[in-house]
Parts: sequence; structure tokens; C-alpha cells
Amino acid sequence: MGLSDDVAAFDHCLDPTLWIVTASDGTAIGGLLATFVKPASIVRELPRMVVGIARQHKTWELIESTGAFALHVLRAEHAAWATTFGLTSSRTTDKFASLRHLKGRTGSPILTESSGWLDCRVEDRLDTGDRTLYLAEILDARPPAAGPALTVKGWLQLLDDGRRERLRQQLTEDATIDAELIRAWRRRREDC
Repeated sequence: MGLSDDVAAFDHCLDPTLWIVTASDGTAIGGLLATFVKPASIVRELPRMVVGIARQHKTWELIESTGAFALHVLRAEHAAWATTFGLTSSRTTDKFASLRHLKGRTGSPILTESSGWLDCRVEDRLDTGDRTLYLAEILDARPPAAGPALTVKGWLQLLDDGRRERLRQQLTEDATIDAELIRAWRRRREDC
């Protein structure tokens, strides 16, 4: 067993919450499914979040151009949203076509029927090669409805075999892209 196998053995300990991240530049609108979403402050008066977004996504471009995004926590009844935002591209699909949404304080699309949402303004960013980690101030929020959030494992149990396989293939393709971006980032850092 190698290091990657050793790290993969921790997967049973992890079951991250699924979030939909949305952004708009006023013309284009995008969104994606994310699991790297974490609170970044214990100060109730200064709420912040950290979000990791892969650089190859349209939503990343929108966040970069506007410095804003919205986060939406999901419940099991939103599993179809997870599939739409997780298995299709904002470059080719209007993910918002059948969803009610309004413009939040930052201009980001707010999915009005989500369990809860946060409207965020980017305060800082960290380039990690394959993605950008955004530190964001929460400007507006609607607290989530009672009940458990939809997690990766919960979503996978709701997916049919075909969609589960499509997700596996997409993750493999994304990992190939991410690996090259990480390697290039590390080479640039070594050259400095």
C-alpha cells in the first residue's frame, strides 16, 4: 500500500455536507456542487466561510470576476439539485432553468427553495494550483431548515447506478486535470 491508499483509508471517517455554490457577473450565471465549505470564524459578529473551488469551472471564473458567491445547504429532498449542479457544466447547461432564484445582496443567485443559504463577499484568496480557496465574509443569510443536511454518502445512496458511474468517471477526469495543475503549481513554487 502506498500513501494514496493510506489516505483513502480515512474516507470512512469523512462524509462532507453538500453545498451548491452560485455566482453571477450580471450576464452569466453559474453554479456547482461543492464539499469544501467550512466556517472560518468563531466570532458571531464577524461570520466567515472558506470555500475551495476548482479553477476549471465556470463558477470559479464568475467568482473571480465578481468577488462574490452564495452558498446553499441541501437536504435529501434536494438530491436532484445535487445531481444537476454536480454532474452538468454551467458552460453547457442552464442549471437554474427550473429553479426559483433571486439576486442576493452581492448579486449572486440565491436559490429561494434551498434549505438555507449564505450570501458571501470574498475577502481573500489562496491559489493552490488546482483550486482557489476563498475566505469570504457572510453578508446575508437564511438559516437552514431543521433536519440533517445532505452529505456525499447520503447523495450516493440516492443516485441510480448510471449516475453513480457518471459521477465516478467525472471525478476521475477531474482528478487527472487537478493532478497536472497541482504538479505545475509545485514546479512554479520550487523555481522561486
